[in-house]
Amino acid sequence: MKVSIITVCLNSAETIENTLNSIFAQDYPEIECVVVDGRSTDGTLRILERYRNHIHHYISEPDQGIYDAMNKGIQLSTGGLIAILNSDDIYADKNVVRRMAEFVQQNTLDAAYGDLVYINPLRPSHITRFWKAGEYRKGAFRRGWVIPHPTFFCRKEVFEKYGIYNEHFKIAADFELMLRFVEKYQIKIGYLPGVLVKMTKGGRANILRGMIRGNREILQSFGLNGVRPSPWFFILKPASKLLQLLRRPHDTTLE
Repeated sequence: MKVSIITVCLNSAETIENTLNSIFAQDYPEIECVVVDGRSTDGTLRILERYRNHIHHYISEPDQGIYDAMNKGIQLSTGGLIAILNSDDIYADKNVVRRMAEFVQQNTLDAAYGDLVYINPLRPSHITRFWKAGEYRKGAFRRGWVIPHPTFFCRKEVFEKYGIYNEHFKIAADFELMLRFVEKYQIKIGYLPGVLVKMTKGGRANILRGMIRGNREILQSFGLNGVRPSPWFFILKPASKLLQLLRRPHDTTLE
């Protein structure tokens, strides 16, 4: 099974090379690298040009935001399995893609996910937060549970059947898409324990204004998909993040 890995970027000169190298280092032979750039004005394009022979599909043009760029990447992809690795994230080791592709195929899954760590960009060996996703249980999204989006590998046919990212949402379109796929349409999903991705920052939703808008979009996502959140949702969700700050992965190779 070919795996398409989509990387979207904009002015990512400080991080894009690490992201690309983590993709090229994978020991899985059937990888399609797709890069969607939002017309960067820093040194990003020069870096991408150096790796042009290793990038299968590449566009650089203005877009309407990160989810528009992701949707462009999905449309360019020809693999049966799709993953999104943003330009400030890296895979935890060289066999992440192989393990996920085998896991999906051996268990005839529609999608799969794993665990994630946040690292300090100035001290990459320092883990600041460990997101242990755990097994999905029906209704878990209602109770504040969320899949770590960078670890989400999904068959392309699922996107073709149930839709791509809803660009109405500027912060929580990834939440809405996974809620739609998993809770509304009940695709067959599996959890592969272990850290798959190292993430160097939390993104727009970690800024106070972004958190407020993100929570508003999450509520809209529930309504759009006919799922009612638990009354405790906005207590359980931050509580789970607090636990992530206290946990540490057992795999010492990540330290």
